[in-house]
Amino acid sequence: MKVDKDRQMVVLEEEFQNISPEELKMELPERQPRFVVYSYKYVHADGRVSYPLCFIFSSPVGCKPEQQMMYAGSKNRLVQTAELTKVFEIRTTDDLTEAWLQEKLSFFR
Repeated sequence: MKVDKDRQMVVLEEEFQNISPEELKMELPERQPRFVVYSYKYVHADGRVSYPLCFIFSSPVGCKPEQQMMYAGSKNRLVQTAELTKVFEIRTTDDLTEAWLQEKLSFFR
């Protein structure tokens, strides 16, 4: 999702199905912020499987300050409205890997 500056709202930019974190990172712009809601198949240490809905705020280093502020100002409202609890931020698209996501999700057990 991205912020439409002219309409002052968050809009769906693209939707993907069956995409890995590594494939997803290739779709994110390297110099523009984005919001991602990602359903991930997480296999717990005890073998249970869950599908947590993760909110990932991609805020790459080098974005225009105006964009940074627009996205940062929209993030909390979007998270609250969608009632998302697994909220993560990346500062470079290279951070978005399966290992990174598994590490973040392991905190929630």
